[in-house]
Amino acid sequence: MKQVLQHLRTGRIELADVPCPRASAGHVLIQTRRSLISPGTERMLVEFGQAGLIAKARSQPDKVRQVLDKIRTDGLLPTVEAVFNRLDEPMPMGYCNAGVVVEVGSGVKGFTIGDRVVSNGPHAEMVHVPMNLVAKIPEGVSDDAAAFTVMGAIGLQGIRLLAPTFGECFVVVGLGLVGLLTVQLLRANGCQVLGVDVNKARCDLARDFGCQVHVVGNGSDPVRAADAFSGANGVDGVLITASSKSDEIMHQAAEMCRKRGRIVLVGTVGLNLRRADFYNKELTFQVSCSYGPGRYDPNYEDRGQDYPLPFVRWTEARNFDAVLAAIAAGRLDVGPLISRSLPHSNAATAYQAVLEDSSVLGVTMIYPEGPAPTGRVKTLSALKENASVAAAAAVGIIGAGNFTKLTLLPALSATPALLKSVASAGGVSGFHAGRKFGSAQTTSDYNTLLQSEEINTIFITTRHGSHPAMVAEALKAGKHVFVEKPLAVDEAGLEAVRAARAAFPNQQLMVGFNRRFAPHSVKAKQLLSGRGQPIAINILVNGGDIPGDAWFHDPGIGGGRIIGEGCHFIDLAMFLVGSPITSVQAVMFGPNSGTVADDKTTISLTFADGSIGSVMYWCNGPKSYPKEQVTIFSEGRVLEINNWRGMKGHNWSAVPRMRINMDKGHRAEVAAFIERVGQGGEALIPFAELDLVTQASFAAVRSAREGITIHLEQPESSHS
Repeated sequence: MKQVLQHLRTGRIELADVPCPRASAGHVLIQTRRSLISPGTERMLVEFGQAGLIAKARSQPDKVRQVLDKIRTDGLLPTVEAVFNRLDEPMPMGYCNAGVVVEVGSGVKGFTIGDRVVSNGPHAEMVHVPMNLVAKIPEGVSDDAAAFTVMGAIGLQGIRLLAPTFGECFVVVGLGLVGLLTVQLLRANGCQVLGVDVNKARCDLARDFGCQVHVVGNGSDPVRAADAFSGANGVDGVLITASSKSDEIMHQAAEMCRKRGRIVLVGTVGLNLRRADFYNKELTFQVSCSYGPGRYDPNYEDRGQDYPLPFVRWTEARNFDAVLAAIAAGRLDVGPLISRSLPHSNAATAYQAVLEDSSVLGVTMIYPEGPAPTGRVKTLSALKENASVAAAAAVGIIGAGNFTKLTLLPALSATPALLKSVASAGGVSGFHAGRKFGSAQTTSDYNTLLQSEEINTIFITTRHGSHPAMVAEALKAGKHVFVEKPLAVDEAGLEAVRAARAAFPNQQLMVGFNRRFAPHSVKAKQLLSGRGQPIAINILVNGGDIPGDAWFHDPGIGGGRIIGEGCHFIDLAMFLVGSPITSVQAVMFGPNSGTVADDKTTISLTFADGSIGSVMYWCNGPKSYPKEQVTIFSEGRVLEINNWRGMKGHNWSAVPRMRINMDKGHRAEVAAFIERVGQGGEALIPFAELDLVTQASFAAVRSAREGITIHLEQPESSHS
């Protein structure tokens, strides 16, 4: 299928041929008939992409501060590489879509194949959308008109926050596409409307929709116009849909209002507010968030948990329904707002029109009719086979998130492995990753990798909860498996992996515990090899905050911070000690720690040789502080590893300072795994150790919650 992508580094618009996504649980797959370019948001994105690096930096000062912090902790070269890799990522464009349902995922209610629907899907021939972001198109509403639904919902949400009553008078500042839709919806609410814009043609169009207008320019004063419009009483409210860096718009809006008037911001303007403007009149000001309640809430959007209608009357989906009803009833006329209609294949021309012609309002894209392009495998390039790599791994990768693209694939490309295919559920990220790193193909169906006779090795980098099932499937398919941590997020998942490993013991199975392969870890292990007494090891992790509603914290999807990420450091401690973990005791922050507790946990470990260790996994520190520090006490000596950039010894002879660029061991780990696949031999990390570390991460969470010490049962050696 064809999809519009924008390259952030250059601003180039590409119509890419990417795999069609599958209809996953709670989602519907839609064949697009029309989509609408948002002249405000999408113009801004393209202009950002076309700007130089300095202009990009100036427009995002918060991002610049984050980059400077990363340079201080990680070093210049890793930071520069990370920034350019992010800019290299293509962005799917568009969020105003009308089409027909062709597939329905499990758990979807209210939609069937053949339904005409609108959604916030991108400019693609096929879109995969959560059911709570989809609404049925009423009979009599054309595809062209329906494509305006999402834009209309943005204006409607601003109106709902404005809370108009019949007969009130309002000013709409900014008569772009959202502004002109808002004017009509306010008129449909029985309100008097004054439209304000610098563009006379748009003011004339607003006048045709039944409102008074004021053209800004040549010294004209919109505040005086609003005063005359309101009979010198002041308007009841102002809805701002303009895009400007000026603070003057907010000042003028306050001057226009009566006492206790309301101001709602839908667009983007300068917000250096003057206290006197709001104090003297007791004005209220609110920023409107997109298309309504539910927006950016993963429980509503991704997991399909609707808000009860009696308590949240107008969610974003119900706002979609309301806009469609207004179009069907003739209260909202979008026909005059269509400036151009172009084939989807002419996407670059459509964007050029939006950028170059200020008179352009709505540009709709028309999609090909006919059978839905549901192909889920796309050929990218021909691999160059040669004798030197004939015995190496032939790799398929499941998952194409940031870790895969920024860390794993660069490491894999430095080995003799052949990259056969990259699978991603949505299609776009796998397409980009596969094309960038020379994959033969890309797919949105990971089963094609398992079924391929050409692929003998699978890398799994999906969300954590999916790891056990995919590991079991890949082992059953006769593949060697590298799964990014964790191995499992619960006992049932771990037991499933144990069973698969026991049934199919001949393949390599590796978990991405990369830190034991870092140069500093390897050197520390060598230095500790001659010790005659137990050691004490402390690992301090400044993990960084992740919002409480992120998938990482979901027990079934991400497992939480300790199971999903803390396992890295439990494994590192056991590697450096060189002895099995025997008991785990942990404490978390108490009841005043916020919505997430396990991201502030201290874990105490004991080992069979008498050694002790602690992992202090804390996520309430600043980004400017180093992320990871390891300190090892042994027989009157101390080793320190600082953020995988340097190591020094105290009272320890012949310890190199090892000041290098940050190296967490990813490249060495992947290279060793590929070599082991090609040459055979014992697992890089015995399965008994993978099992024990996973158990220890479960035990840490349980120990902290129940206030107990947990003694671990050692896995049977037959699992190793």
